[in-house]
Amino acid sequence: MDRTSIQPLLAALMAAIIAIRSYRKKSLDLSGAIVGFLVVFIHLATNLRAGAMLLVFFFTSSQLTKVGAEKKRQSDAEYKDGGQRNWIQVLFNSAIACALVVAIWKLIGWEDKCLDTRESALITSLMGGIIGHYSCSNGDTWSSEIGVLSDSQPRLITTLKPVCKGTNGGVTTTGLLAAAAGGAVIGLTFVLFGIGTAGCPTDVALKQLLVIPLAALAGLGGSLLDSFLGATLQFSGFCSVRKKVVGNRGPTVKRISGLDILDNNAVNMVSVLLTTLLTSVACAYIF
Repeated sequence: MDRTSIQPLLAALMAAIIAIRSYRKKSLDLSGAIVGFLVVFIHLATNLRAGAMLLVFFFTSSQLTKVGAEKKRQSDAEYKDGGQRNWIQVLFNSAIACALVVAIWKLIGWEDKCLDTRESALITSLMGGIIGHYSCSNGDTWSSEIGVLSDSQPRLITTLKPVCKGTNGGVTTTGLLAAAAGGAVIGLTFVLFGIGTAGCPTDVALKQLLVIPLAALAGLGGSLLDSFLGATLQFSGFCSVRKKVVGNRGPTVKRISGLDILDNNAVNMVSVLLTTLLTSVACAYIF
């Protein structure tokens, strides 16, 4: 059997194992596990490096969600054990990358390439978009999951005024550093999985190291974009009954910030899209 037969079969097996395990561990609900299976399969069946970045994002985010569970439960009105992401959350954090992965596969098949505009500006831009996508998703998730555990009080990104933990658009120094680290891990994954597979000239191969700081910047920038959108277009209010920050208006809810235009999933989608585009352009310029 050749690679065109083996890789999709192995991808299906790996995707099934991950989906079942994630459902049992409550990282995904049933709908999230089904869509997650399709997302992982598409990535692993068409582009192993993109699949590696997806898996690093998923596994690190899932583990961080469980850290400090009791503290998060006290401040998050929508907290669920294990995270239990549904199909909408999975799709909004992976749909753009899925489209880019399929586009690359249609253009070059299973071949692995370095970022090099001299060889192909289009492939460099598309792969740069995937890097930006998962750097943003991972950075934002690390920022949220680690930042909420910080002892420092968040400040609203638009006014820098102190706000309650859980307020959309609230940032901490710890959270911002975590966002950069989350992005850097995605960049490191891209570089490590390219060693020995991309077959690039030495000068081009060394230049790939620039992906790590670029991904860190994408993680930080994506998190800041998400925070800005959350502070301006996503409603946050304090419920006097539940004693928690909530995302919906009500008679017992006092507004903290934001307009009721986008929900959390839409905010994530927009920030991912913008970071994907910006990183794609940056890769076309740098490489």
